[in-house]
Amino acid sequence: MPFVMRYPSVLIFLACLALFTLAVTLLSEATGTGLISTSFVKTLGKTLCLCLVALAMDLVWGYCGILSLGHFAFFGLGGYMIGMWLMYERTKDIVISSMSNAPLPPTPLEIREGIGTQIFGVVGGSDIPPVWYFADSLGAQLALVVLVPGLLALVFGWLAFRSRVTGVYLSILTQAMTLALALHLFQNDSGLRGNNGLSGLQNIPGLTHVSQATLSMWFFWASAMALGLGYVLCAWVVSGKFGSVLRGIRDDEARVRFLGYDVEAYKLAVFTGTAIIAAIAGALYYPQAGIINPAEIAPIASIYLAVWVAIGGRGRLYGAVIGAAFVSLLSSWFTGGGAPDINLGFYTILWTDWWLVLLGVSFVLVTLFFPKGIGGLFDYVVRKK
Repeated sequence: MPFVMRYPSVLIFLACLALFTLAVTLLSEATGTGLISTSFVKTLGKTLCLCLVALAMDLVWGYCGILSLGHFAFFGLGGYMIGMWLMYERTKDIVISSMSNAPLPPTPLEIREGIGTQIFGVVGGSDIPPVWYFADSLGAQLALVVLVPGLLALVFGWLAFRSRVTGVYLSILTQAMTLALALHLFQNDSGLRGNNGLSGLQNIPGLTHVSQATLSMWFFWASAMALGLGYVLCAWVVSGKFGSVLRGIRDDEARVRFLGYDVEAYKLAVFTGTAIIAAIAGALYYPQAGIINPAEIAPIASIYLAVWVAIGGRGRLYGAVIGAAFVSLLSSWFTGGGAPDINLGFYTILWTDWWLVLLGVSFVLVTLFFPKGIGGLFDYVVRKK
């Protein structure tokens, strides 16, 4: 019997995701009635990517007990890897077009110099840094989406886990890693344009004739497919022996080690695997966002990720998805001007300023009074039946 048939919760999730995808497709501007705008389709597509990285966070924290405050760094690295190809190829098209009227055809060296000036002129440079060596190859950059975050997670995890760093100390280390990476990327000589980041990522090279409405639907479908596959993979991992060992490590690491299991190897495997999942989510997210800069990798982003999973209900894959979708869409509503300001007479509550306070209070209340999160409501309903 297929895996999804043996676990009804997985089948239910995939069915809900398929129905949601179909509904958006039928209501979008590109393929349907136009009731859903292109900008909102992009918002929904980005939300699906955030749900995927929340799945990764739930696997490493909810099931293995590793509170990583650095997984959004892997998410951002995935975005940077694909963003380099998008920006390089788009700039290459612009440079070639601008040189097409020259008396003599431009040489490859002239084209490369023009690309370097266009991309790095904003940070006072014109030479293409070595980190952009494979930027003209889509295949290479797609491989780097997996390899760069995966290798960073592997090295960091090996150093941390072999030293048996656990608990809050490990969380601080992951946060320090994220901060160090963000500070490095903020520098103009990092090779990634410093604070300016990479922009214009919504313009896909070779597809300039395709409208943004159509491109947004393509990325929405890709994001939905990635989330569905990611959910099945995570459910498969936690349903077998590997998942049982992860829960054992979460509940009593010393006892699992005493039973003869290589705890460090299990931790390293789940830490590296979830980093790769987060990177793939980032590679799908930022072409829809259109821009990425070091602020996206700041430690606060990883803290938000932990909040999403906690509110949704950690240790429940569907809870992580619900938490990320709920908080992400609510955040867009509050910070995008959708929520009306409240005039108290002596003071006006502006939700763009107070949203983070509301989110923080919600996290505290959920932690104290409803530790199972939103996902716990489903457990309550099932028990009642």
